[in-house]
Amino acid sequence: MLTQEIKTVLHEFALQGEPCGCEEIKVGHINRTYKITVRNMDGSEQAYILQWINSTVFPKTPEVMSNIVRVTSHIKEKLREAGKDEHTGTLTVIPLRTGESYYTDEDNNKWRMFEFIPDAITYMVCESPDMFRSVGYAFGEFQRQLADFDASTLYETIEDFHNTPKRFDNFEKAVAADVCGRAGEVASEIRFIRERKNRYSVITDALASGRIPLRVTHNDTKLNNVMIDPKTGQAVCVVDLDTVMPGSSLYDFGDAIRFGASSADEDETDLSKVFVRTDLYEAFTEGFCEALEGALTDEEIRMFPDGAWMMTVEVGMRFLTDYLSGDTYFRIGYPKHNLDRARNQLKLVSDMETKEAELRRITESFIPKP
Repeated sequence: MLTQEIKTVLHEFALQGEPCGCEEIKVGHINRTYKITVRNMDGSEQAYILQWINSTVFPKTPEVMSNIVRVTSHIKEKLREAGKDEHTGTLTVIPLRTGESYYTDEDNNKWRMFEFIPDAITYMVCESPDMFRSVGYAFGEFQRQLADFDASTLYETIEDFHNTPKRFDNFEKAVAADVCGRAGEVASEIRFIRERKNRYSVITDALASGRIPLRVTHNDTKLNNVMIDPKTGQAVCVVDLDTVMPGSSLYDFGDAIRFGASSADEDETDLSKVFVRTDLYEAFTEGFCEALEGALTDEEIRMFPDGAWMMTVEVGMRFLTDYLSGDTYFRIGYPKHNLDRARNQLKLVSDMETKEAELRRITESFIPKP
């Protein structure tokens, strides 16, 4: 339904027709998303995505949008060079009538628009290894298209976003503060996270020493951030670029495995159903490496299991931190939602540790032979 608020916001964007429909898309933990239908002058209809940006999570809206505009412009150039459709191969930002990339309303809410990508949907659970191989290819291609983009010129829009040692520090502060009196009920989860603290700097140390390179990274490579053609199962476009920043390929690889190679949704409460699927791990790795066409270093590939483990324990830590802090960051559906998510992720971490030798064996097979 087109509310007066939505109508007022839409008037600011450079649309050629008249808005005639609005449907809220209830996915994601952070922003509010709407599918807007616009009737053009010739009677045809076109769809767009309108988003309310969560300024609490993304206070640096100008920097976020600058990163998105610059990165998508670069990818569009690569798509044109390859003879591909630049409107479906990456996001297209709809500017305001004034030319700016986002709108600030009278209540200081921030809004943005993108072209809607037709004939493609997102999935919360991977339906087959072939699908996940295609997702791996999409995220690998995203990095390959940006391989010649100077990552250091992008804004760090969320400071220390994947700095796991800093995340651990924040976790410890939340435990100590215990503002909601919840620490007592999660003693075993707190102990689990503390027992592994000596591993949390593996990736940040490798970046600092130059052992692995700094790259433009998506930093939120969940399965549902890839649009997929439901008829062919092929990936169409990588979306949700809010956290595009300088980082490590291990962040992108690891978060994709954390979310997509799990046997269950990230809020599954029956932990016996939660484990890492090695067939999906192998399929994603194959697609990711194939798309990057040898652009990864041997050390990056060798560290893939570390990336998967690190991103999973980090997200589990973040869910538990948010639960201890009163659920102020992630959107929740019920009072213990973040706690269930945390327990789910820590079970996945435990299973990755059990299967570490197998994951490393699979990974080694993708290191190019001399």
